[in-house]
Amino acid sequence: MKAAVLVQLNQPLEIAELTLRSKLDFGQVLVAVRYSGICGAQLNEIEGAKGPDKFLPHLLGHEGGGVVLECGPGVKRVAAGDHVVMHWRKAEGIHSATPSYDWNGRRVNAGWVTTFNDTAVVSENRLTPIPKSIPLDIAALYGCALTTGFGVINHDARLTIGESVVVFGVGGVGITTILGASLAGGYPIVAVDPVPEKLELARKFGATHTLAVAADESTHDSLVELNGGRLFDVAVENTGRSSVIQAAYKVSGPGGRVILVGVPRHDDPITIDSLPLHFDKILTGSEGGGTIPSRDIPRYLRLQEAGRYELSELISHRFRLEEVNLALDTFRAGKAYRCMLEMG
Repeated sequence: MKAAVLVQLNQPLEIAELTLRSKLDFGQVLVAVRYSGICGAQLNEIEGAKGPDKFLPHLLGHEGGGVVLECGPGVKRVAAGDHVVMHWRKAEGIHSATPSYDWNGRRVNAGWVTTFNDTAVVSENRLTPIPKSIPLDIAALYGCALTTGFGVINHDARLTIGESVVVFGVGGVGITTILGASLAGGYPIVAVDPVPEKLELARKFGATHTLAVAADESTHDSLVELNGGRLFDVAVENTGRSSVIQAAYKVSGPGGRVILVGVPRHDDPITIDSLPLHFDKILTGSEGGGTIPSRDIPRYLRLQEAGRYELSELISHRFRLEEVNLALDTFRAGKAYRCMLEMG
């Protein structure tokens, strides 16, 4: 199998030929990965945003579309030939041991799902079978981007009709958060991002207003003006930057919900006035939108198949697996919505 391996933090990934170190264990599934999205979580891993990484070298990627090749003992939810969404959130099924791979005698670690590799051993509970009518590149978006965005609206914010929403950072998750807010009847839905092309796409996906800035607390008055002079009911922060988190907190009203999707660096603390938290204001970190993939993905796919939304424009760039470092640089530059790796 061909894979992109993280060998050292803050260094390019290395393309390697790996072999599985053992037979499939209880609850493990062998999957041919067809497409993998690139998420901010991978940049955080590469850059050591959470601190030292004791698992190096290891594989990356947590949203993919693939085809089941073989099932290990005990697997019942999927079968060989099934098309699947590969996701990092737990679903139904066995929570297996993590696999390890061999690289010329060197052990390479992996989590319960990885997608920066053309073949992967995946835990059964990280796979959700889907109809074969769903293109596998679109299926990959359900591994994280779409389920996180929709989950932020449905589960974290619990948005109700007519509530106001501001979304800071309009990448893959930001766009799908806007789409989810639109489907749920939010108004106004304000997208904040310094890249005009992203804001243009945000309008196509349901944003009613846009603000083309790199947000910080100085944008407060402009945002309040867009909301008719009121603070927002829901603020969603996708960048993980302390200055933007603080801006999102201040622009949300009493009883507002501030949902942090972007993961801050361990060395970039925030400073807030915590008093409003004692009076119904909520500040919470989102873990994949609280999504339960085996429940939520089929629901969302029914909406897609009914024509309620179309996701192809969300994929802004496509790269071969061998071009993964170029793909990461493109994503890091901030102008991509979702970069998709094609396994060929």
